[in-house]
Amino acid sequence: MTTVTLRPGADLEGFRRAARELVAAGIPASEVAFTTGVMPTLFPDVRCDDAPAISLPRAAHDLIRTVVCHSDPERYALLYTLVWRLARGERHVLDIATDPLVHRLRRMEKSVRRDLHKMHAFVRFRRTEEDGRERFIAWFEPDHHILDATADFFVTRFRALHWSILTPQGSLHWDTETLRHGPPARREDAPASDPFEAGWTGYFESTFNPARLNPTLMRSHMAKKYWKNLPEAQAIPGMVRNAAGRVDEMTERQPAMPVRRDPARAVAAMADQAPATLDALNRLIAAAPPMVEGGTRAVLGEGPLGAAIAFVGEQPGDQEDLQGHPFVGPAGQLFDRALAEAGIDRAETYVTNAVKHFKYVQRGKRRLHQRPDAGEVAHYRWWLKAELDFVSPRLVVALGATAILALTGKALPVNASRGPATLDGRRGYITVHPSYLLRIPDPEEKAKAAAAFRADLERIRDLAA
Repeated sequence: MTTVTLRPGADLEGFRRAARELVAAGIPASEVAFTTGVMPTLFPDVRCDDAPAISLPRAAHDLIRTVVCHSDPERYALLYTLVWRLARGERHVLDIATDPLVHRLRRMEKSVRRDLHKMHAFVRFRRTEEDGRERFIAWFEPDHHILDATADFFVTRFRALHWSILTPQGSLHWDTETLRHGPPARREDAPASDPFEAGWTGYFESTFNPARLNPTLMRSHMAKKYWKNLPEAQAIPGMVRNAAGRVDEMTERQPAMPVRRDPARAVAAMADQAPATLDALNRLIAAAPPMVEGGTRAVLGEGPLGAAIAFVGEQPGDQEDLQGHPFVGPAGQLFDRALAEAGIDRAETYVTNAVKHFKYVQRGKRRLHQRPDAGEVAHYRWWLKAELDFVSPRLVVALGATAILALTGKALPVNASRGPATLDGRRGYITVHPSYLLRIPDPEEKAKAAAAFRADLERIRDLAA
């Protein structure tokens, strides 16, 4: 019997080297025992570098890469059995779903992929201070050896943050430039909570619809074993317990009549006052009643007078309404990253919206965005025109269909109109709104759309210069 010792965890490279040696030496799977230890060793008198590569189907490579992450101690023996059979002429064995070996390996592959998905979804970072620097630390308990396999996902998603992920198997540490691997950790090594969690839990509760309570479905998406490390999970028992009463309350509540407004009179009143400065104009719109349903307060444009570029979006979102600043929500954060990648300093641009109030409908604790109609856009058009007159940018950029309508008076398709254009008698450029990128579900299509948006911003930068 030949014994092969590999590193603990998912030793993909070690297994590949061992498989090449074993096949080259003609040693069948029945005569090999795989173990794991601190110092990996292969059988004596055979050098790994001398063993030729094994030609395997692409599906086999993908299966091996995933299954080596499984926690089953028999995983390497099962995988070598597959390699041996493939190397001995059974090239289509993976197509036989009823083969006992293939069936077991596919189940193991599915289990690892499920664990990867759960780690992507259920890692919760908590904010800490380390040497005066903001850092985010998360604790997670995977079922399999997937820590290294998830590293690229978290580096790509949180590239600009300093973070650490601690697990009983090992740890990852990212400093915005370098990824380091660390030793196993304990749950006590991660923070117990942070101030953000109260807001996040409130958001989680606000998305819960008691009329559609389905505990079985909830557990299928968020298994109970993950609850102890999820701050929002602490709210689930109370949400389930109070669901019936909330449904009764919703049923008995009388529908409220919408407040009737006369936006045309508000626009006329502003025009009659003929403000002499942008500050005076802003005071008028801030004091005027909202011209859309659900609006609370005006979110004013921001940026210097004489800015080279003025970006015009659709309307404020939930976060913009709460914070009182344009483009600070998810779409705004994407917008900021794209500007930086295109070499545009947002502080030197003017950013505003065609509609100055957040149009929404209330659903429980949630405020659902509603697209402004043509009449509502028209009510704000005078204000937008006066605003741009004061700013006097060299180039006006319409972000999305609502901005196009506000600046041209026409409902034009975005992609067909994309590129340089005349907007309200000014040099302009038409492109998509950043929120469009957030709504694309396919990762490949999203990447293409993001690249096209960055290309638009680079051309905008050059035109403005």
